[in-house]
Amino acid sequence: MKKVISTKNAPAAIGPYSQAILSNNTLYCSGQIAINPTTGNLVMENITSETNQVMQNILAVLTAADMDFSNVVKCSIFMKDMNDYAAINEVYAKSFEENPPAREAVQVSVLPKNVNVEISVIAVK
Repeated sequence: MKKVISTKNAPAAIGPYSQAILSNNTLYCSGQIAINPTTGNLVMENITSETNQVMQNILAVLTAADMDFSNVVKCSIFMKDMNDYAAINEVYAKSFEENPPAREAVQVSVLPKNVNVEISVIAVK
C-alpha cells in the first residue's frame, strides 16, 4: 500500500517526485531544501537559517503524516561544504534531543538550486 503525503506547509516538489510516501507504517520523505513554502524563496542568509528552514519543512511533511521528529529512524544530510557540519549539527540536534536517529552526513559538489544543505528522513509510526 502506497499513499502520497503532501502539504502546502512545505515546498512543492520541484521535479517528478512526491514530498513523501507512506508505505505501511513507514514514511519516506524526499530531501528538503531551504525553500520558504509561503514565499517560494530560498532562505540562505547563513547556514543556520538555511538549516532551520530545512528542518521546518521536514516537520511540516512529518505533521502531514501525523508524525513528528520522534518518529524519525533515519536521516541523510547532504552538504556542499563539510566546514558547515558543526553549524548544521547544532540546528539539527534541537529536533532530536532524545534517541536521535541513525544517519549519514556527506559532502557533495552541488545540490538543487545551488543550496548548501539538503536533508531527507525516514520515519515509522
